Amino acid sequence: MDSLTIGLTGLGVLVALIAIRIPIAYAMILVGGVGTAVLNGWPIVLSQLKDLAYAQFSNYDLSVVPLFVLMGAIASRTGLSADLFRAANAWLGWMRGGVAMSAIAACAGFGSVCGSSLATASTMGRVALPELKKYRYSDRLATGTIAAGGVLGILIPPSVVLIIYAIIVEANVVTMFMAALLPGLIAVALFLLTILAYTTLAPGSGPSGQRASRAELVSATLAIFPVLVVFAAVIGGLYFGLFNPTPAAAVGVVMVALIGLLRGKLTLVETREALLETARTTGMIFLILLGAELLKIFMARGGVPQVMAEMMAGSGLAPMTTLILLLAALILLGCLMDSLSMILLAIPFFWPVLVEINGGDWATAAESPFGMTTEDLKIWFGILALIVVELGLITPPVGMNVFIISAQAPDVPMRDTFLGVLPFFFAELLRVALLLAVPGLVFILPGLVGS
Repeated sequence: MDSLTIGLTGLGVLVALIAIRIPIAYAMILVGGVGTAVLNGWPIVLSQLKDLAYAQFSNYDLSVVPLFVLMGAIASRTGLSADLFRAANAWLGWMRGGVAMSAIAACAGFGSVCGSSLATASTMGRVALPELKKYRYSDRLATGTIAAGGVLGILIPPSVVLIIYAIIVEANVVTMFMAALLPGLIAVALFLLTILAYTTLAPGSGPSGQRASRAELVSATLAIFPVLVVFAAVIGGLYFGLFNPTPAAAVGVVMVALIGLLRGKLTLVETREALLETARTTGMIFLILLGAELLKIFMARGGVPQVMAEMMAGSGLAPMTTLILLLAALILLGCLMDSLSMILLAIPFFWPVLVEINGGDWATAAESPFGMTTEDLKIWFGILALIVVELGLITPPVGMNVFIISAQAPDVPMRDTFLGVLPFFFAELLRVALLLAVPGLVFILPGLVGS
């Protein structure tokens, strides 16, 4: 067989391994290692393995990953999620569907100090589900709201998946964080409107809560001041050039840890659990990174990305049609694997296609069919890709957020939770359509800070 056939066969084997639930990291390592050996022999593979892991993991840009993971692990143990929900509920709970809206607002706030969708869904589920049941919200709306709200953690900065994407395409992490903020806020607004429409059409599904007194409103609002300080220090410091991502993450860890200590909630046991959770998560991420690098080497030697790029560029399809097809493929991949694995597996294939269509690495805005340079295309496509990656967290049959919420609400059939997230799924599709139609929304904040 020629090298391209071997590469395509390896890709098919990889999909088959994922389909039978082999962990994605092991599947990529196996296919990448064996495939390269078939193409070039085992001595080449062994030579690569000699220093590949060190070269991959010693990348300074990756040092930010365990720090942001640790910040999220500590934040989930300091009671910040409960304070955020109480404050949001004090402001919004009196409205029809207000308690569900409060859960969305709290998910957005917690995502700003956590960076993990799964942790956001899990933590807010423990806080908000009892309140939603207390006010007799329908099972579909209650569980669907928390599962959908959890996806906000993947785009609202800081986001581990956003950092990994930036490293893959060699984009500036800080610029990616700036570009992600407004689309993240648009998601919050669309989710709130979705709840409003849902409860208007089915009034009994989301009754009004109690109106908070002035004292309760002031008390609840003051309680979230530490979250605002952490967000301002970490994200504000990044945006205005006070420090780079790794020092920013370190500042965030220290501040969240101090909040936990001052509240008396960060005990030695909790600290140990947070460190162990960080070690497990970081180990998983780095192993997937190693597998992705091995797979990328194999596919590059087989010529698969180059052929894909040439085929798509010469297909005669309009550039926007090609982009939409790539985004649709990401949604389908989200039905099979988690968000990080999807980014690491798909982006090395999809990004060269877009570069080819856009006119090459050094294309100017005038030459580009999208009207932007390749550097700007990195940012725009990254935000679009992460939004459709979010959809994978609430799309069957995987839908990790749905599984997490179903475990916390065992009395609610999983089918009802999937039906509950369906309106939010369409809201996310609307956000994708909006950003496709108006790409400039992604560049508003980077442009303001840059000027």
